[in-house]
Amino acid sequence: MNFDVVVTCAVTGAGDTTGKSPHVPVTPKEVAEAAIEAAKAGASAAHLHVRDPETGAGSRDPKLFKEAVDRIRDSGTDIVINLTAGMGGDWVPSDDNPAMPGPGTDMIGPEERLAHVKECMPEICSLDCGTLNFGNGNEIYISTPPYLREMARLTQSWGVKPELEVFDLGHIRFAKQMVAEGLIDEPPMFQICLGIPWGADQDVDTMKVMKDQLPAGASWASFGISRMQMPMAAAAVAMGGNVRVGLEDNIYLDRGVLATNGQLVERVIEIITRMGANVLTPQEARNKLKLRGADA
Repeated sequence: MNFDVVVTCAVTGAGDTTGKSPHVPVTPKEVAEAAIEAAKAGASAAHLHVRDPETGAGSRDPKLFKEAVDRIRDSGTDIVINLTAGMGGDWVPSDDNPAMPGPGTDMIGPEERLAHVKECMPEICSLDCGTLNFGNGNEIYISTPPYLREMARLTQSWGVKPELEVFDLGHIRFAKQMVAEGLIDEPPMFQICLGIPWGADQDVDTMKVMKDQLPAGASWASFGISRMQMPMAAAAVAMGGNVRVGLEDNIYLDRGVLATNGQLVERVIEIITRMGANVLTPQEARNKLKLRGADA
C-alpha cells in the first residue's frame, strides 16, 4: 500500500463535457481557478488542458496555456503543474479517400505538440505512449515511436518530467524501452489510464497486470472514469500507487449529482485518509517524484 499519496486533479480535459456540466472550466481564467480550487481542497498537482473560449472545444493554443499557468503562479498558490502534451495526434480518415485526412484531423509533429510546454516550463507534462482507437468513430490518436522518442528527448533537455500515460500493455512495453535508452530520467513516472474506449478496462485485475509490468523503482498513478473514478483511486492506493481525479474523467460526485473539481479532491482525500494514508503537499510531491524544484 502507498501511505504517502500524490493526488492529481485533472480539471477539464478536452472531451465533450462542457454542455453536460456548468462546472467544467472553459476559459484560461476558469481553468486556473479550478486548479487553485483543487489546491485549496488538498490536491498535490493539477493536470491542465485548455479549451477554445468561444466553442469550449479542446485547444492546444500555447497562449491559452500560458495565460492559465501564469494565473496560477501569480496567485501564489502552490501546486505542481502538469500540462497535457496529448493534443495534435488526432487522425480521422476522409470518407472520400481514406488515405487523406478528413474533418476533425489535427496531426502535428513532436516540437509543435510541446510548444506550450517549452513556453510554460511546468514540472510535469504528459506523454501518451502509443497509438489508440478512441471511441466508436473513425478517430484514432497517433503517437509513433520516433515522435515519442523526440518528445522524451526534448522534455528531458528542459528538465520537465514526462508522465508516461499508458492505455494498454504495449504502451508500457515501449515506455520501458525509452527508459532503457536513457530518454527518461529515473525514476520514471507512469499514469495507468483505465476505462477509455478502447484502451485497458477499468478493473482491479487490469490495474494489477499493468502495474506489475512497470520497471523497478517507477512511481505510478492510475485513474478510472465516470462511476469508477473513486473505486479505481482506492485500488491504486491499496496497490502502492498515486491517484488522479477531476472533471476530465468524471463529472459526478454521486449518482445524478454534478461535482466540482474541489469536491472530487475532497472525496478522494477522505477515502485515502480513511485507508490510513497521507496526502502529500505539492512540495512533498516534488520531492517524492524528483521534480524540478525538489528540495536538495
